[in-house]
Amino acid sequence: MRDGLRSLRGAALGRWPALRRLWPTTVRARATVGAGLVVAAALALASFALLGLLEANLLRNAENDARRQAETVAQLAATGRLGRARPPGRAVEFVQVVSADGRVLFSSPNLIGVPAFPPAPPETPGTRMHTWRVRPVDGDHRQRVVQVVTQTPDGPATVYAGASLRDADAADDTTTAALVIGMPLLLATVVLVTWRVTGHALRPVEAIRAEVAEISDRDLHRRVPVPATRDEVARLAETMNATLDRLEASGIRQRQFIADASHELRSPITVLRTQLEVALAVRDPELWPELIGGALEDVERLQRLAADLLLLARIDAAQPVTAVPLDLGALVREVLDDRLGDRVPVRVDLAADVEVTAGALWLGRVVTNLVDNAQRYAVRGVDVTLRTTGGGGAVPHTAVLEVVDDGPGIPGADRERVFERFTRLDDSRSRDHGGAGLGLAIARDLSAHHGGTLTAEDGAGGARLVLRLPLTQRP
Repeated sequence: MRDGLRSLRGAALGRWPALRRLWPTTVRARATVGAGLVVAAALALASFALLGLLEANLLRNAENDARRQAETVAQLAATGRLGRARPPGRAVEFVQVVSADGRVLFSSPNLIGVPAFPPAPPETPGTRMHTWRVRPVDGDHRQRVVQVVTQTPDGPATVYAGASLRDADAADDTTTAALVIGMPLLLATVVLVTWRVTGHALRPVEAIRAEVAEISDRDLHRRVPVPATRDEVARLAETMNATLDRLEASGIRQRQFIADASHELRSPITVLRTQLEVALAVRDPELWPELIGGALEDVERLQRLAADLLLLARIDAAQPVTAVPLDLGALVREVLDDRLGDRVPVRVDLAADVEVTAGALWLGRVVTNLVDNAQRYAVRGVDVTLRTTGGGGAVPHTAVLEVVDDGPGIPGADRERVFERFTRLDDSRSRDHGGAGLGLAIARDLSAHHGGTLTAEDGAGGARLVLRLPLTQRP
């Protein structure tokens, strides 16, 4: 229905360019014009209905008065006592009794000398009533005439009784004058009130628009004013401020990320340049393999860092991942089988038939990062455990993957900070191991991308990282 009205309005505006120019362009003007048109139509209908009801009611009253007078005179004529008929009362203008041959048998004083009304048709015996309007018989007002046919001792006769419509005409004139004067005033009042109320309601919206128009990428700390009305406009302002909060936080994270990435890239590039300059300056071929080997290590470090930065950019862009049901235990075992010969052995305890819906490549990266982090700080070994929990009542089925090492552990105050990008609890030690502080941050972002969580929790000795993923729901 709404689409149909829009299409009709669009067709009308396209067909008549002048109408397009006259159509209001602001919300305030459209609301005022719409309210004015609706109220004008309602007032017009109400006016016509009021005049019609008033006219019908007054005509019915006049007709009832004339009918009662005609019936009274007809009863007297039927019994031969027409001479006892009294002059009509105030509500009835005249009475006239006409015989079948057109003779006036009785008339009220104001009809003396007036010709007889047309006689009733001869085929209407008994008593019947006919009502119609005639032009004024006496005075300047219309009359409602009632015709009653009755049988008298001298033959059929017709009684005419006319009630004046003076009161009806006066009431119509007065009501029409009142409507002609009052309706435009009422319409103007409605339009004025709508204009002012709409302007008052839209004033905070204009303030919000003006403030947002002045906010640039350099001053995202600014906020729009929130009115104290607690209505839709106030909620709009609160939503806009919440959006600005997220934009400001995103900008801060982006600038911090760029600064950290630049810092991380500068160090290996500086070392690589130094090694290449030394290799260029040294003329002894026996030293070249050592210098070139060191340069290759820095190139590999740059490669890993660039790959991590690219992966973080893809995660931040929320690129969709092809998620399919897969066996988490088999995925973990496949990742660990590719790590044979690591410095620290990995002990596994994997439950069977643990199926989750995820992307194998990205989820494999999560497992790889967790094991890399554990092996970096472990002393004698790393334990990887896979189990399931939940399934009772409203608790969903969950796959739980724990990676525990016997290293120094993570202090309680730093268990959230370790998941921040470029965070190292031991900076020099992490650099020696080639870490850039992105492994756990990438693992948490990828876990959230798959609808899971990654937390650092209490452990018996070293660090204990727990990955929770929803199990695949089967019908």
